[in-house]
Amino acid sequence: MSKSLKRVARALQDAGIATELEEVGEARTAQQAADLVGCEIDQIAKSIIFRGETSGEAILFITAGGNRVDDAKASDLAGEALGKADAALIRAQTGFAIGGVSPVGHLNPIRAFLDPRLLDFPRIWAAGGTPRHLFGMDPTELPRITGAQAVDFTG
Repeated sequence: MSKSLKRVARALQDAGIATELEEVGEARTAQQAADLVGCEIDQIAKSIIFRGETSGEAILFITAGGNRVDDAKASDLAGEALGKADAALIRAQTGFAIGGVSPVGHLNPIRAFLDPRLLDFPRIWAAGGTPRHLFGMDPTELPRITGAQAVDFTG
């Protein structure tokens, strides 16, 4: 088991989330992930990371699979202009490679926002620390275990 996968498993266990990290095959898009687990695209929780242009810090937006982050709304929430986070910043902040960024198990604390659309489902799926692993969970637990604020930032 990779270090990333172990960190996610540990974070979920420590948070009291009873779930399995499932190896489902590589998914490069939310639609591919949804097809692999047999759910709607919006039940896939995408972890999108931006870089604060002033602070230089990574900021996480946990987004329903079919939604896109609205740059203006996200910048307003962050309190600064946002830019693209590069692979080095994502790895340093979260410990994950692009394509496998989980909403939990980060190396360092991260400011996070949650797409309320995810709360419309009894179960969602998120990356488990690798591009091949997903885990399912009750989305109402996400704010508690990630510290994410549920607020509209999609367009």
